[in-house]
Amino acid sequence: MKQLLTILKYGLLLALSGALMVYAVRGQDLSRIGYYIRSANYFWLGVTMTLSILGYLSRAYRWQMQLTASRHKVPFWNVYHAMMVGYLANIVLPRMGEVIRCSVLRRTSGVPVEVSLGTVITERVIDVLVLALLLGSVLLLEFNKFWAFIQSLFVDKYDSLEANRGVLLAVVGIAGLLVLLFGYLLFRNLDKLRNNALFMKIVAFAKGLLAGVFSVMKLENKGLFLLHTVFTWLVYYLMDYLAFKCFPETYTLDMKAGLAVLTFGAFGMAAPVSGGIGVFHVMVQSTLLVYGISKEAGIAYALVVHGAQTILVVFMGGISFIASAIQSSKVPRPLAVEPVASNS
Repeated sequence: MKQLLTILKYGLLLALSGALMVYAVRGQDLSRIGYYIRSANYFWLGVTMTLSILGYLSRAYRWQMQLTASRHKVPFWNVYHAMMVGYLANIVLPRMGEVIRCSVLRRTSGVPVEVSLGTVITERVIDVLVLALLLGSVLLLEFNKFWAFIQSLFVDKYDSLEANRGVLLAVVGIAGLLVLLFGYLLFRNLDKLRNNALFMKIVAFAKGLLAGVFSVMKLENKGLFLLHTVFTWLVYYLMDYLAFKCFPETYTLDMKAGLAVLTFGAFGMAAPVSGGIGVFHVMVQSTLLVYGISKEAGIAYALVVHGAQTILVVFMGGISFIASAIQSSKVPRPLAVEPVASNS
């Protein structure tokens, strides 16, 4: 039953990606989109892919710093390969890549999953903060251009929320009461729970998770960590901006447009669908539409950029998968201790 639900969940997410892709190209001239893709200047795409490799290496080094701060010294290439396997998994299993890369790191380097997962959570929190900063910058620099865009995205939803405000408040109130009740029962039965093996395992897992989360506070070189964070996002920005040079339609777009595509494209990639497929394309197409780029040219840009990155992740992730499997086979397994026969 559990496997069936898992298959159904991922099937629905895949269907959502397909529906969004259909929405992105609906009513457009497919031959024109194909022409844009065929006539693209792929030299600039090669430049963006090279930059992408540098970004992956920088991100892996930053993760290694977090792991070291959590008292787990892991070879750089073990960290890198685990990260790339996680990115590869995200193409097929949305948001499972984070867990899978932690599992790979446990097999190759012995790092507890809860610790490495805690560092990944910190990494995601930092990414959210950076993304919020980028969104604020875009809205500040291009307020007039994006005001209508933001309204078109959220005004209908806002009206719907206002119409059902009473229901929403009731749901929030009930949820709050349930949380308080759970907390009260937990406090009342704390002594009994301390004698429960499963509960103590959960507590141990939570402690390891928190150790990973707060590893960033124990970094030896916080400045270097910040530098790699800035470098990684700078690479993302240059990738999107330089990809404008691939198409005559987007060639003249300025650096502010690149910042907007980076920001809204990142929101698309963060969506819980396979590799951001569909959501990324709709977000980038809509953003470029604000700058006067036709829907056909916008979706062609999104398809080329996303497709190139997906191919790169498949290639590099595949190599890392093989390297991790080889490394795992070299890790010594604990020997089973046979019971000593009694002479009595």
